[in-house]
Amino acid sequence: MKIEVDVAFAAENVVGESAVWDERQNKLCWVDIVGKSIHRLCPRSGKHEKWSFPDLITSIGLRNDGGAIVGLRKSIALWEFGGGLHVVTEIEPEFPGNRLNEGIVGPDGAFWIGTMQDNIAADDTPQATTAKAGRLYRYSHRALHSVSDDRFGITNTLIWTDNGRLITADTEDNVIYSYALDANSWALHDRRSILSGFDRGLPDGSCMDAEGFIWNCRVAGGGCVVRFSPDGRIDRVVDLPCSWPTSCAFGGPQFETLFVTSARFTMSDEHLARNPHEGAVFALRPGTYGLPANRFSQ
Repeated sequence: MKIEVDVAFAAENVVGESAVWDERQNKLCWVDIVGKSIHRLCPRSGKHEKWSFPDLITSIGLRNDGGAIVGLRKSIALWEFGGGLHVVTEIEPEFPGNRLNEGIVGPDGAFWIGTMQDNIAADDTPQATTAKAGRLYRYSHRALHSVSDDRFGITNTLIWTDNGRLITADTEDNVIYSYALDANSWALHDRRSILSGFDRGLPDGSCMDAEGFIWNCRVAGGGCVVRFSPDGRIDRVVDLPCSWPTSCAFGGPQFETLFVTSARFTMSDEHLARNPHEGAVFALRPGTYGLPANRFSQ
């Protein structure tokens, strides 16, 4: 069955990321990392809001009280829509060459984040990474804790399964992992590779549907989202009219629509002229439904 994909918003994001649906507002939120901005879209009316900042905005999650929690380049901040950023903790000050990447609110109400060696230069141009320097952290009750000693090239995807495991990816290695979660300390152990070497791009952001399957965006030329089971069995692949899809979230009145952000980072003017949808936000109805996003509550 062919699934129609529409352009929900021609965002022209440099690196659109961190899509999350706010069911209270019926709006889609996301960030543009290199564009240093937070976006919010009402798909029904088409109204689009944008807030700009002086440095990278790497991720966004919703809070129980109606605000947001935001990943910056080197810190986490609380934010009221349209207000200023209130930094609550610094991340890896001992590693000035690292930055934040993925950031998602977990079912425990905590903000889970990953780091990586910074691949964005001071002038916002790409710079090469040279080491696996990324780690995973959990922020709650005003405290930040590492949840694993494992190092990642590029941390991406944070999904919590019904059987108590965490699914995460190392984009650089084209591997998606499943970890067991310690119920008391939240530490990760028993790492298993569940999807490795899939030949459509590399794994970026993901979301879970109501049937427990994961939808993963395939960045770096993948041009698709892939749906797979928590044990790594691929169910289907949906092609997209972009080459770098980055993150996804179910939204709409019944969470029937899958929204997908994308990037145009590193692309030439010639490529963008031939492919005008790079950096857009897309919408498709895959026939499965999503669930409300977790909200930060601590």
